[in-house]
Amino acid sequence: MLGEYILSLELRFLIGFIFVFVAGFLIGYERGSREKPAGVRTTTLVCLGAMLFTMISDYVDPSSTARIAANIVTGIGFLGAGIIMHHKGSVRGVTTAATVWMSAAIGMAIGFGWYLVAVIATLLSFLILKMPHFGEHGAAGR
Repeated sequence: MLGEYILSLELRFLIGFIFVFVAGFLIGYERGSREKPAGVRTTTLVCLGAMLFTMISDYVDPSSTARIAANIVTGIGFLGAGIIMHHKGSVRGVTTAATVWMSAAIGMAIGFGWYLVAVIATLLSFLILKMPHFGEHGAAGR
């Protein structure tokens, strides 16, 4: 009984890790290809950390997973705030901070076993990051 439980936990972790690695790599690769500060390693680690915290909360206290989830969101908010910089009258890094935040959300989805949701969110995130910058820099479109 305990052996089966541990095996299912390890299998869930391994499956989750594969999803986390692919999601973090894909999103991080896009950011890195644009020479942004949070690339493959950052997004993959954020995704993995969120997955682990979610899995741990689900196994330690299944009746109170929302508490850990809320703290993941708060913690990633602080990390994102550190990415955003004010430089010469403009704010930079907001998209990269949002990408880190989204990576955590994807990691949480994987941690809860919502693999299809995580795949769709990863693909949408990648596509959104690849979209041209329509109207983001005022009328001149700098």
